[in-house]
Amino acid sequence: MPKAQKPTFRTLLVLGRVSNLPTVWSNSLAGWILGGGGSPGRLWLLTLAASALYVGGMYLNDACDAAFDRQHRRERPIPSGAITAGLVWRIGGCLLASGWLLMCCLGWSTACLGTLLLIAILVYDFVHKAVSFSPVLMASCRFFLFLAAASTGADRVTGLAVWSALALAGWIIGLSYLARRESTTHSLRHWPLAVLTLPLGLAWIANGNDTRLRALYLAVVLVGWSAWCLRHVWVDANRNLGLSVSGLLAGICLVDWLAVVPTYGWGSVFFALFLAAVAAQRLIPAT
Repeated sequence: MPKAQKPTFRTLLVLGRVSNLPTVWSNSLAGWILGGGGSPGRLWLLTLAASALYVGGMYLNDACDAAFDRQHRRERPIPSGAITAGLVWRIGGCLLASGWLLMCCLGWSTACLGTLLLIAILVYDFVHKAVSFSPVLMASCRFFLFLAAASTGADRVTGLAVWSALALAGWIIGLSYLARRESTTHSLRHWPLAVLTLPLGLAWIANGNDTRLRALYLAVVLVGWSAWCLRHVWVDANRNLGLSVSGLLAGICLVDWLAVVPTYGWGSVFFALFLAAVAAQRLIPAT
């Protein structure tokens, strides 16, 4: 393995997969809205905590995957010698602790959900390469993040927030299934991707006559984006799962937008976050 040098700023960004942060902010905003909204200050603090937990989790992910990356992804910062594993462990641990403490400042319910989120992140990082149900573990991280965000709202965790978190989890399971095969030559079954449709089903059920048409328009956009991303999957000879996963990750912002359609407003914010995620992926790899 190459001798590690002083890490560059870009190395730190790549380790944290910061191009996905707009999707974390999107989850935070959508959860807060479905929790009744309220104090913008609580939303900002929650978003900062969520960002620290996400980036910290990504750092630990690379630290835990160092042996795997040396065989399959030698361009990653640790096996390439861009940074030492020890420093990655320390930064990741500090970020996770900071994010959890910030969530604890938002009240008892948010602290409890933040603790569950932290546990989910740690379990995923340490065991995801060893178990077949790792997509479910990844989905649990976004599920608890969404509920933690809802708990900061004026109405706390509402029924729609719970159902939206479950629909989001389905989307994450689908893209994580692809990501699990990104660095391997394992065969790809297409039927697990059916869970990507869960947000569409919920949108149809949750919207009444007054908002169903707007939800339908956005659902068409989400389906179109999904089809564009999955074009890399259908032909095995030329499949590029990395591009598919990256696109579906950016699509999280559209999933969140679809979840809050009944509340009116905020559409431009979610669309801006989607564009930010797509643009950031051109600079920093999303996976």
